[in-house]
Amino acid sequence: MSQQQKEQKALPNGSSSNKTFADLYAHLLTLAPPLTPPSHPTVPGLTAAIASLGVHPALEVALHLLNNDLPSAHFLVRHMHAAPAFEGMFLHGILHRIEGDFDNARAWYADVAKSEVYETVWPPGKDGAKGEDGQSMTGGKSGGVRFVDEVEAWVKRREGEESALEEKSVAEIKRVVEFVSAKFGTEVWPDATSEWASPSGDASKIQEQMILGDRGFRRF
Repeated sequence: MSQQQKEQKALPNGSSSNKTFADLYAHLLTLAPPLTPPSHPTVPGLTAAIASLGVHPALEVALHLLNNDLPSAHFLVRHMHAAPAFEGMFLHGILHRIEGDFDNARAWYADVAKSEVYETVWPPGKDGAKGEDGQSMTGGKSGGVRFVDEVEAWVKRREGEESALEEKSVAEIKRVVEFVSAKFGTEVWPDATSEWASPSGDASKIQEQMILGDRGFRRF
């Protein structure tokens, strides 16, 4: 199957340009789970479609991660590297987990361990208790860090069960999406700079190159 055929399979009923957040999110959840370092986005054609939604930057990061598009996700999370941007900081840790930078992943998890978003995804409590999604994701800081350890063990020594790790990887991102959607909504955020902890010096240059569909320029 060609790359174009793969994209069409991932984007039924025509172009992705008019897809809603719910449409794209549902499609992304059918793609290969983000667990190990990808060589390229699962569906390159979805990168622009995700960006054109203009949603809260943390939501956009999560969607890019579900598409295994680490460069697009990293462009956004590097602006959300300090409090109070805990959602972006947590996603930064997840990004490092997926790309195989496990020490950095553990560091980011530890940095946000007491935040509301982290405790929603990895609630404190007895290890082994299952959430509504059927995943056993508890233990607070130690629970999330232990998951990073488990992924590292699979990548380096093939210890554990890949399918179970893939399911937990998706569940972790889904819980972040649910939290961010409830907190910020899924509407357009035309001025993403309001969520930056400390915009980098080249942000204005990059924003000039980013035209998002018929929404015009979005500020980065």
